[in-house]
Amino acid sequence: MPAKDDLSEDDAALFREAVRGAIPLESPSRKPLRANSPPPIPVQSLLDAHAALAESLNGAVSLDQVVETGEELLFLRDGLGREVLRKLRRGHWVVQDAVDLHGLNREQARSQLAEFLGVCLKRGRRCIRVIHGKGLRSPKREPVLKGKVRQWLVQREEVLAFCQAPATQGGSGALLVLLGAGTRG
Repeated sequence: MPAKDDLSEDDAALFREAVRGAIPLESPSRKPLRANSPPPIPVQSLLDAHAALAESLNGAVSLDQVVETGEELLFLRDGLGREVLRKLRRGHWVVQDAVDLHGLNREQARSQLAEFLGVCLKRGRRCIRVIHGKGLRSPKREPVLKGKVRQWLVQREEVLAFCQAPATQGGSGALLVLLGAGTRG
């Protein structure tokens, strides 16, 4: 747009004629935007980079080592290849729904989990997250529901596999669960 001084006399007269009846707008009550705002901070990228660095310093643990040490809850239904579990752990499937059980007693948690699985099956959910908690507020600071949730899930035919959630989705306090397509509970 040309500067005010660059307008010819005819253009200026034409403009004044065009805006003759215009009423100026009230000045906005908003604070003007800072001219030099700082760039956004890519928090998730920083968290991913930090997690990758921590893993590289600790050394990668193979799937077989994790299963043997028992540090992480893993389950794979008989007849399925280990690739299914690897894909689940690497986020191949998008988590479509989640249930938060921590803070519930065993009976409440079992009931809520069963109801949640039923709803997920009816809605065609394949990948879900079950948050069982880390046991930080329980006696001896041990996860009470962690082992129970494992038992309950293994008993359900529609559960094909599960593994510990990544740190960004609950870590040792949650599981990613893969449900069978078309299975009804």
